[in-house]
Amino acid sequence: MQATRLAIPDVILFTPKVFGDERGFFFESFNERVFQELTGLSVNFVQDNHSKSQKGVLRGLHYQLPPKAQGKLVRVVQGEVFDVAVDIRKSSPTFGKWVGEILSAENKQQMWIPEGFAHGFLTLSETAEFLYKTTDYYAPEYERCIVWNDADLKIAWPFDDVPQLSNKDLLGATFKDAC
Repeated sequence: MQATRLAIPDVILFTPKVFGDERGFFFESFNERVFQELTGLSVNFVQDNHSKSQKGVLRGLHYQLPPKAQGKLVRVVQGEVFDVAVDIRKSSPTFGKWVGEILSAENKQQMWIPEGFAHGFLTLSETAEFLYKTTDYYAPEYERCIVWNDADLKIAWPFDDVPQLSNKDLLGATFKDAC
């Protein structure tokens, strides 16, 4: 497993070592010891989530407030998405900055998004199945959403059309109001 710190160093892209032949492939998608060695973090994942989305669906930018903030380890097992993490930690030198990566079933990469980040993704393929581990349980009373096209964040979503959004995501707050 290779770990690459992104432009926001607390967000880490993991590239697994894949063993494949004519029969298929094998790779280790998570190993607590390796994760700890590569990140210096000791995390406890308590919940796994699985979503499926059609092309053009944008989910996010979601986060949970403390004391129920969630760290997430995200990956795609079918299809392709553009995955985004936004730093919402007011004391951080990268507050208000974002990073984005293409995650796909083909590249098998995963992204670690620590607590204190809003998260979202746009489905690029006809469909995509997205898996993520979280460090705390879903707590709707602590959940918040920042609007996907916030003028201050200026996220460069890779699409031509208006994305498909849930009602919750349509009603997301601006970054200024959320933070």
